[in-house]
Amino acid sequence: MSAPITRLYVLVLVLFGTLVFATSWWTVFGAKGLDDNRFNRRELLEEARIKRGLIKARDGKVLARSVPARGETYRRTYPEGDLFSHAVGYSFTDLGRSGLERSRNDPLTGENEEITSLIDELRGRAREGDDVITTLDSEAQRAAVDALDGQRGSIVALDPRTGAVRVMVSIPQFDPNDYPRESRALNRAEGSPLLNRATQGRYPPGSTFKVVTAAAAIDSGSFTPDSQVNGDTGKVISGVPLANSGGASFGTIDLTTALTNSVNTVWAEVAEKLGKRTMGRYMTRFGFYAKPPLDYPADERAASGEYANGRLLSPNSDQIDVGRMGIGQDKLQVTPLEMAMVAGAVANGGKLVEPHLTDRIVDRDGRIVEDVDTSERTVMKRSTAETLGRMMGNVVKEGTGTAAALSGVDVAGKTGTAEVGGSNQAWFIAFAPVDRPTVAIAATVERTDGQGGTVAAPIAKQVIEALL
Repeated sequence: MSAPITRLYVLVLVLFGTLVFATSWWTVFGAKGLDDNRFNRRELLEEARIKRGLIKARDGKVLARSVPARGETYRRTYPEGDLFSHAVGYSFTDLGRSGLERSRNDPLTGENEEITSLIDELRGRAREGDDVITTLDSEAQRAAVDALDGQRGSIVALDPRTGAVRVMVSIPQFDPNDYPRESRALNRAEGSPLLNRATQGRYPPGSTFKVVTAAAAIDSGSFTPDSQVNGDTGKVISGVPLANSGGASFGTIDLTTALTNSVNTVWAEVAEKLGKRTMGRYMTRFGFYAKPPLDYPADERAASGEYANGRLLSPNSDQIDVGRMGIGQDKLQVTPLEMAMVAGAVANGGKLVEPHLTDRIVDRDGRIVEDVDTSERTVMKRSTAETLGRMMGNVVKEGTGTAAALSGVDVAGKTGTAEVGGSNQAWFIAFAPVDRPTVAIAATVERTDGQGGTVAAPIAKQVIEALL
């Protein structure tokens, strides 16, 4: 065989092998990714002929259902309008999916029941999806929306014992029923109504982050609640003077007093003495520096941590000013979900239970086909969590968080106020009741003239009342 023919033969073999490899890769290894792609039109058109399962609140209220449309297809409707818009999301043939509609697409379309679907097809029975029963509380969700009263911001409330998300609110909202005809306008709308601020909004946490610093300080054994630290304003941190709120000086005080009055210079010094390594270790335990483990689309969740130029830094980065980070400043950005997780870990005796929106999945015959399993990890010792809970309780009893106090119920909390572009990002995180917590919450309001204790704390109080 001549050399040119040999080269041609080898080239044909290489091209044929490449074709076989590429076809096999997309068929076997890339199939799942193609199916899950929100812009996969073929998949969406096929699913339009499937009656998707219901999505329900924990009280049985229907949040999403499918109704007959033209050509033996179905379209999605949302009976509660905009109330659960970000948590539930939307599902439309020509526009794709978001929220739970996307993350729970397989059970909603019956994809999890392949054998059952095959038997149904042989019997001539149309394929239907399973129902998704969420952990969301309808009344508390409504109370959260009412409490924000149109202010841009977010509220996340969860059960610290189980990780069940009871409330997930992001303002502005959108009505998924209007999305097919309003999608272009919504994508350009002021206030970014399609952004789920609960899971994607990254904000400076202000003094709420002092809870994380206090946990690291006490649990590591470096400090106790009675440790004495100077709280004068103007203390030099990382070579630059740091002021307390209102320029107040406190002299030498213990850590309980420093948390009650949210003294910046005390907690910045504590964070400096702990160092980046210790702070980073405890932040990672709380869930920082990773996307929160929620049953929600990955690209609709953001990690909390220190950012520079839009990039998440390493916990030990040279760009971190650990003292200012320790009081919720520097380049620290967090989501409301993450701060609810922080409150939840303290409430649950130092154990952080992974949050989840789905309680169970039920087939058309009412049988539970999947109970959602959750995992937990230890963030701090129980004794540390109990001590920190008492310190946070003092914040609500006599400190900056008195506006969250409830009659007959002890609340533990922490306020936060971060300056953003000439206005404030107001925060409040809390849990209640202190002795047996069933609610952990984070509430934040954007671009306000008020502070965490005057703006966010009363909002959180209303939601806690609704849940209790």
